[in-house]
Parts: sequence; structure tokens; C-alpha cells
Amino acid sequence: MMRSINKFICKIFFLLLVFCSANAESRILSIGSPDANITVKVFSSLTCPHCASFHNEIFSNLKTDYINKGLVKFEHHAFPLDLAALNAEIIVRCNVNNDKKFILLDKIYKKQNFWAVGSDINKINELIKKIGAEIDLSSDKMENCLKDEQVQDEILNQRIEAQKKYKIKSTPTIMINEKKYTGKIDYKEFKKVIEKNL
Repeated sequence: MMRSINKFICKIFFLLLVFCSANAESRILSIGSPDANITVKVFSSLTCPHCASFHNEIFSNLKTDYINKGLVKFEHHAFPLDLAALNAEIIVRCNVNNDKKFILLDKIYKKQNFWAVGSDINKINELIKKIGAEIDLSSDKMENCLKDEQVQDEILNQRIEAQKKYKIKSTPTIMINEKKYTGKIDYKEFKKVIEKNL
């Protein structure tokens, strides 16, 4: 009797672990086929100029050539280095639609010089919200998102977990099938590595 109860408890515990890990995975921003042979993970801070360069110079080409064709799955992992980057991540996640999250991510990176300036976080938040409004997010919705402590904790926990697992020392840190990419932020060079893994 006791043995069967223990087995039952073990099964429940295992199912909870699976559910929690799947839930954590689902909170990561990803685009592309889950069955793709290549997974590109980018750990980045939205206030980091090098992260913006990677996204603007490589991601859009990667999306056209590989992601849209089901060859690459792309994951954006939040690794905020400051409060402004954390708040920008929160606004990106304020959208329910995954495609719109990536549209907003594009805009946030392209307009980094517009909003990621100065040290007044209230002014920075207002500038981020102006970008969010471009994809129909209301000011009230974004304000509520910024006050959501659960979302803040999720993003910060993702950063802590990434730090532990990948020993991240700088942003962006780029992983291609769990191997760190150390080459130039240049699409031709990046494409060569992708082609080798296909």
C-alpha cells in the first residue's frame, strides 16, 4: 500500500516538473518550426547596441532565408542589463500575438537610439510606450504590464537561469545548436555556420 502511494506521489512530482519546465520554455520568445534542425538562441539586452546590430543585420535575413522555410527555430532570450532593458522586454511581452511580439522587438531594436537615452526611467518608459502604441497597444495596457511583478520575475529568472547554464559574460551571446557563436556580427559569416549545420 505504502509503495503504491509513493509511486503515485513520484508520478505527480514528475508531471509537475515536466509541466513547469514546459511552461518556462513557453515564456521564451521563439519563432520558426519546433522541428527545425537548427536552433539559434540569442541572449540579449534591449539597451545593448551590439544586440541591436545583431538583430538588425542578421535576424531579418535569417528570417527570410531560414526561419520562414522551417529550417531554423529562433529564440530571443531576455538578458536585461538595466531597468530600461527590463521594461522594454515587459512591453514586448505585453502583446498576446507572437508575430506582433517580434514586430515590436524589431521596432524596439531599430529605434534604440530614440528610447534608450538618459537616466530618467519615467521618460524612457514613455518613449517605449510610444513604440508600443505603433502596434496598437494602449497606454493603460502597457502601464498594467509594467506593474506586473510576475512578468518581471519571469524575465529576471530567465536571466539567472541563462547565467548559470551558459556562463554568459556579455551580450549578445549567440548559441547555434548549443554551441557558442564567436564570429563577427556579419550575415555572410553567420550564414556559413548555419549552412554547415543544415
